[in-house]
Amino acid sequence: MWNSFGFGFNEFDTGFDMFEIMFTIVFVMIIGVFVVTAVRGISTWNKNNHSPRLSVNAKVVSRRTDVTHHSHANAGDASGAHGYSTSSSTWYYVTFQVESGDRMEFSVTGSEYGMLAEKDTGKLSFQGTRYLGFERFER
Repeated sequence: MWNSFGFGFNEFDTGFDMFEIMFTIVFVMIIGVFVVTAVRGISTWNKNNHSPRLSVNAKVVSRRTDVTHHSHANAGDASGAHGYSTSSSTWYYVTFQVESGDRMEFSVTGSEYGMLAEKDTGKLSFQGTRYLGFERFER
């Protein structure tokens, strides 16, 4: 069978065309995920910047961490023939309860996390979903 250019084609040509189509679809989807993630991040940042800075009486009601582990093949060898190195990331979260009974969870730094204990009471400062600080009341 001949194509419009006068060259013969076979199943290889059809398979390669399908690869190009699938590659393009996957590429567009990956770019789409990056764009959506960036837009959401910028939107949250903008919303937080336009929110008032508030300071309210609050109590620490819980703390939690989220640890993720990553394995990387050594020497750029994806097969792992040269072994693997591992790393981890830890994210810290604290939940506060305000006088109205509402609870809010914020991402905090490791040092902030270490300084806060459950049942601590004090003045919580935040702007939208952005944690600004917690000043503990004297006991």
